[in-house]
Amino acid sequence: MAELKTQPTGASVRAFLDGIEDERKRRDAKAVARIMKRVTGEPPKMWGPSIVGYGSYHYVYDSGREGDFMLAGFSPRKQALTLYIMSGFSGHKGLMKKLGRHTTGKSCLYVKTLDDVDLAVLEELIARSVDAVRRRYGAAR
Repeated sequence: MAELKTQPTGASVRAFLDGIEDERKRRDAKAVARIMKRVTGEPPKMWGPSIVGYGSYHYVYDSGREGDFMLAGFSPRKQALTLYIMSGFSGHKGLMKKLGRHTTGKSCLYVKTLDDVDLAVLEELIARSVDAVRRRYGAAR
């Protein structure tokens, strides 16, 4: 069975964040880093070369595939700040309506700038997702 490409590394989160060239992206990434640390209670780790992740959980699918992944994370991509909301969005429709300007993928939230969203709503969304993943997979706090 193929191993998941996105794995924790020993790279420095601080160096990664400080190395973000665009000042606004760097500011936004550091703000999201503070929110995710506060919500998860976990220290940040680099997952691959460009994702900052918090905590982890072990999953086992019906197919037998299993692995470990972060509870929450983000990546300051060129087009948008990408936040990984591991519970997905279907259970958070009310919050999503109040969040502000964003787009989504299956479990990715794309935000151009944090100025476009309500930070209290964003923090609540992250908290609910982390709680849902911890309940479903028994992830430690």
